[in-house]
Amino acid sequence: MTTPRRTIGPVSMTGRLVDLEPLTVDHAPGLRTAVADGRQWELWYANVPTPEGMAAEIDRRLDLQEAGMMVPYATRRVFDGALIGMTTFLNVDHTVPRLEIGATWNAASVSGTGTNAESKLLMMTQAFDVWGVAAVEFRTDWMNGPSRAAIERLGAKLDGVLRQQAQRDGYVRDTAVYSVVAAEWAAVRKGLEFRIRRHVG
Repeated sequence: MTTPRRTIGPVSMTGRLVDLEPLTVDHAPGLRTAVADGRQWELWYANVPTPEGMAAEIDRRLDLQEAGMMVPYATRRVFDGALIGMTTFLNVDHTVPRLEIGATWNAASVSGTGTNAESKLLMMTQAFDVWGVAAVEFRTDWMNGPSRAAIERLGAKLDGVLRQQAQRDGYVRDTAVYSVVAAEWAAVRKGLEFRIRRHVG
């Protein structure tokens, strides 16, 4: 059985395109600006906070962190220091160990710039190489085609679809479940590094 090499908890992660900072209430102003870029809370299949709801969403994630259920982050772009989104480790199972990377959103204008790929590279490196997890999971609404495509570009494989798995605002979604296991990590890392190099001068 695989066991964690270190306690799974908040840690800063630094890349060439993005820095992942443990989430705090001080991130609220920058994240309100970021989420207004693209108005993604209007997408019916996505669960993205509004600018007005950002403080409450940060509090919610920090409460879940306090309960040991989530490790949330703010994503900061390196070249100008702007906050561009949020992401998190969640559903941590210490017995396997395994975890999920999710609850992610990014400003619309950073799509295709390599920032999301590097965020996932940083997080999976932390999960596999430092914490020694056996698998990293990704979940999204089956109707969220852009999210499913992004997860598949990471190199994750579809484990299955949980029909009628989660409800929000009267809508019950089918959840697509993907994962990368430890044996696949070396190949997935090479693919992500290749993608990121195209965006680094």
